[in-house]
Amino acid sequence: MKKIIFILTSMVASYVLNAQVKTPAPSPHSTLTQVVGLTDVTVDYSRPSAKGRTIFGDLVPFGKLWRTGANANTTVTFSEDVVINGSTLKKGSYALFTEPKADMWEVIFYSTTDNWGTPENWNVNNVVVSTNVDPIALNNNVETFTIGIGNLTNDSATLDISWEKTMVSVKFSVPTAKAAMASIEKTLAGPTANDYFSAAQYYYNSNGDMNKALEYVNKAVSMNKPENVPFWHLRQKSLIQAKLGDKAGAIATAKLSLEGAEKAKNADYVKMNNDSIKEWTKK
Repeated sequence: MKKIIFILTSMVASYVLNAQVKTPAPSPHSTLTQVVGLTDVTVDYSRPSAKGRTIFGDLVPFGKLWRTGANANTTVTFSEDVVINGSTLKKGSYALFTEPKADMWEVIFYSTTDNWGTPENWNVNNVVVSTNVDPIALNNNVETFTIGIGNLTNDSATLDISWEKTMVSVKFSVPTAKAAMASIEKTLAGPTANDYFSAAQYYYNSNGDMNKALEYVNKAVSMNKPENVPFWHLRQKSLIQAKLGDKAGAIATAKLSLEGAEKAKNADYVKMNNDSIKEWTKK
C-alpha cells in the first residue's frame, strides 16, 4: 500500500512539475520580416492593446522615454547599412526607443538590446542614430500597437509606428544600387577559386566524376599565385589524384600542402598529409 501511495505521489509531483498553464499574453509577441530592395529588415516586438485607455499623453506620457512596445526591447535588424536622415546606421540589431510629444517624436536606435523596457542607466554613447519626426493624426483608431514597413521602393521604405490615432514614419534608405552592382560584377566575373574548390570537393565526396573533380580543383589552384594556394585546396587535389591512381602526382601535391600547413601551424593538415604520403609511398 505504501509503495502504491509513493508511486501515485511521484506521478502527481511529476505532472505538477511538467504541467504548464497556458494563457493568452496581454501583449502578444510579433515578428515582421520585410525585404526592402536587397536589404532584409526584421522587427521583433510585443503588441499591447489600448483596451479603452487613453494612450499618448496618459498611458504613454509626453516628453518621457518610451520602450515603444511592451515587455523586452523592441528590436529592428538590418542586413545591410541603411541611412536615416543623413546618418548611417550600420547593419545589425538595435533597440527601438521613442520620446513622444504632441507635436514631435524623437526616434532612437540604441545599440544594446537586452533591456526589459527602458535601460536602467541610459548611455548616450549607445545612441547610434536619433531622428525627429512629426506625428501623423489618423482618422481610424488603431487598437493594437503596430509597427510596419511601408512606402516600399527599390531604395527606401518607412518604419511606421501606429497606435490609437497617431502614426510616426521614419524613412530609411537602403544600398540597393551598390549591392546590385556588386552582385552583377561578381556573377559576370565568373566562379571564384572557392566555387571551383567546392565543386571539386563535392565530386570527390560523392564519388562522382574524378576527372571533372581534378579539372575543377586545378582551376581553383590556378586562380591563386603559386605561393598563395591554400593548403586545403592542395590537400583536396592530392586526394583526387590518388583516387585517379596518380600516386606520384598525389605525393608531390601532398608535399606542397604539407609545406603550407606547416607554415600555418595547422597540426591536423600536417598529420593528414604525412599519413597520406606514407600510405601512397608504400603502394
